[in-house]
Amino acid sequence: MEKIEHTTVSTNGINMHVASIGTGPVILFLHGFPQLWYSWRHQLLSLSSLGYRAIAPDLRGYGDTDAPPSPTSYTSFHLVGDLVGLLDGLGVEKVFLVGHDWGAIIAWHFCLFRPDRVKALVNLSVPFTRRNPKVKPVDRYRALYGDDFYICRFQKPGEIEEDFAQVDTAKLLKRFLTSRNPGPPCIPKMGYKGLPDPRPLPSWLSEEDVNYYASKFNQKGFSGGLNYYRAMNITWELMAPWTGVQIKVPVKFIVGELDLTYHFHGAKEYIHGGKFKKDVPFLQEVVVMEGAAHFINEEKPEEISAHIYDFIKKF
Repeated sequence: MEKIEHTTVSTNGINMHVASIGTGPVILFLHGFPQLWYSWRHQLLSLSSLGYRAIAPDLRGYGDTDAPPSPTSYTSFHLVGDLVGLLDGLGVEKVFLVGHDWGAIIAWHFCLFRPDRVKALVNLSVPFTRRNPKVKPVDRYRALYGDDFYICRFQKPGEIEEDFAQVDTAKLLKRFLTSRNPGPPCIPKMGYKGLPDPRPLPSWLSEEDVNYYASKFNQKGFSGGLNYYRAMNITWELMAPWTGVQIKVPVKFIVGELDLTYHFHGAKEYIHGGKFKKDVPFLQEVVVMEGAAHFINEEKPEEISAHIYDFIKKF
């Protein structure tokens, strides 16, 4: 871990913290919620040892990267713009892209907006979602799952932050990271403080790992990450010109069998029924990892590193 270099790059009006290691073709890793560059620590080490330059930023709003206060500053256009500026700042023309959770959503949109900068994509957990011109995404989730669905509960600025503040940050993060319930995550009216203690840590997550995450979220707060959810409907409005546009880069998609996203309404039918391939015509592989849950890059680090390498070495 001490071989990983940490730098700050000015991009798109913010200062972005970047972890990197190795030399060779560049792999850009994009983390999700509630995580940091650190969620890719295993892949940074393993892929750099195989002859790649592995780069993992703290995304806008997270860790040691700037966090603009307004939710309107967190659309996919801001997030992809940050990354294009990062690559320009580093003098990198094209990358292999790897995303997980929100990082996967950003990676899909990166490939929509700037396919010229992407050699190939390995995305984890969140499949591509074609834009439905008739309904905004948050409205759709509310209709499917109700007001207590986590995305709906995250919408009002300050409300869920107040709830999070009632719980020890490390304990809250343990609850997120160790969850293996594939059902739709709903937050009770009493909030997180009313829930029982999280399960004991699994072998793949240490107290040291949790404390690193907690130290950064204690410094920065959760608003930056929550603002991604608050900007979903704005992104939907702005993406009207891309309705029906396909992802035109080579893709491998990996999801855990117990991942909550794999059990969202219609997800399995979309992934396996032909529509995913229609929207992503260069989709080459779909991997469902038996017994794995949502935070798959940390839970199954060696397997995920191998899956990434086996795909990108073709290009």
